[in-house]
Amino acid sequence: MQYVDEPEKVRLALSPIRRRLLELLREPASATQLAATLDLPRQRVNYHLRELEKAGLVELVEERQRRGFTERILRASSGLFVDPGVVGGAFTQIQDQYAAEHLVEVAAGTVRDVARMQSAAEADGKRLLTFTLETEVRFAEPGDVHRFTDALTEAVRRVVAEYDSESGRPYRLIAGGHPAPRRTEGER
Repeated sequence: MQYVDEPEKVRLALSPIRRRLLELLREPASATQLAATLDLPRQRVNYHLRELEKAGLVELVEERQRRGFTERILRASSGLFVDPGVVGGAFTQIQDQYAAEHLVEVAAGTVRDVARMQSAAEADGKRLLTFTLETEVRFAEPGDVHRFTDALTEAVRRVVAEYDSESGRPYRLIAGGHPAPRRTEGER
C-alpha cells in the first residue's frame, strides 16, 4: 500500500485528464491504447503519464519491443491511499480552479445544460431565467491571479451564504477566467 499525504502529489492527479488516466490504468495499458480510448494525441497522454509516474501514482508493468520502439505498459500504483486531510474541505471544491481543461469541461457542460433547458422552456412556452456576469480585469503580476481568485471565492461564499435557502430553487453559479483574446487593430 502506498500512502499519499503530499498535497503536490495529490494536486498532480486531480486534473480531469489525469483522473481519467488513473481510472483507466486500473488495468495495465500503454500510452497508445490510452490515447485511442480518450481520443487524444499520444504525445499529450505520454506527458501526463510521465508526470503521474514521477509522482509515484503510476508504475511500469512491462516494456515490449514493437516496430522499432519500446512500448511501456503502465498501471495505477497498487494500493494507493490518499490522506483525506490532504483533499478535504475547500480543496476538493477548487481542485481544478487553475486547469484550462476543467474550464473547458465546465463551459461545455454549461452550454449543453442551458441549451437543453432553453429548448424545454420554449416548448412549454416559458422563459428560462438565467443571469450572466462578465468583465475584464488586468493583473499586474502573475501571482495576482491566485490572490484575486481567493478573494473572489470568499466574496461569493459570503453572498451565497446570505441568499441560499434550503427550500429554494437551486441555481448553478460558475465563475471562470481566461486570458482575453488579443484584439486586432480597430477593435475596441
